[in-house]
Amino acid sequence: MARFIEDHMTDTTDRYRAPALDKGLDILELLAGIEGGLTQSEIAKALGRSPNEFYRMLDRLARRGYVTRVDGDRYALTLKMFGLAQFHAPTRRLASLATPLLRELSQRTRQANQLVVFDRGNAVVIAQQEAPGYWGISIRVGSHIGLFDTGSGHVLLAFSSPERRQMMVAENRDTGAPARDIPPALEARFDEIRARGYEAMPSAQTVGVTNISAPVLSADGEPLAAVTIPYLPLVDSEGAPSMDEAAAALVETTTALSEFGGCSSEGETFVSE
Repeated sequence: MARFIEDHMTDTTDRYRAPALDKGLDILELLAGIEGGLTQSEIAKALGRSPNEFYRMLDRLARRGYVTRVDGDRYALTLKMFGLAQFHAPTRRLASLATPLLRELSQRTRQANQLVVFDRGNAVVIAQQEAPGYWGISIRVGSHIGLFDTGSGHVLLAFSSPERRQMMVAENRDTGAPARDIPPALEARFDEIRARGYEAMPSAQTVGVTNISAPVLSADGEPLAAVTIPYLPLVDSEGAPSMDEAAAALVETTTALSEFGGCSSEGETFVSE
């Protein structure tokens, strides 16, 4: 923390100073390197200032969704900046890179599929492939879907670190979704999802559909995205893959995407830490 103070002291020779902006950025940069958050007094001490100087700034950052209170009086970063980056060029590259693999997956399974990322409290569809036949479940690109009642949401939560999962839930509350904690039964299900490598659950929105979802992982094991097949049994299609066969093909696809190491064809990372 002493290193942070040394590196972030106000530069008195700076010609175009913006003290309020500097103060807000100092807070964000400080919290980015702290697990578990800091109190207002701890933030002030780390930055060499009076605690009263940060009350309004912390209030504004919280209201804009950049920080959130944890454990009562501690402030921690949310994933809002991560979410803002998601819809920058790296996410478009992710969707572009995934498209041929998702197209091949739809042909192999005869099912539609979607690529889903976490963005500012929601799971958001950023790409989708139609089923090759007459029938399939389609979700519009840009649709916001639930974190707690969809296969994509379960996978994004299950494969995230406990700290990141906590921030995702906090951001979900900030979007106006009903305030809730993760039930113990769902936490236990996350263990099963990680052990199996994918989620398979009845759709909460469409009768007769089973959502099969698997993660696209970054090099450090955090989920970049989820790929979901809304599996619809095809009773009149001889030789159509079974649900287990579709799940196996899905895992092969997400493993192939993960093996790119979270990098685009230009060698740039999809998501910056």
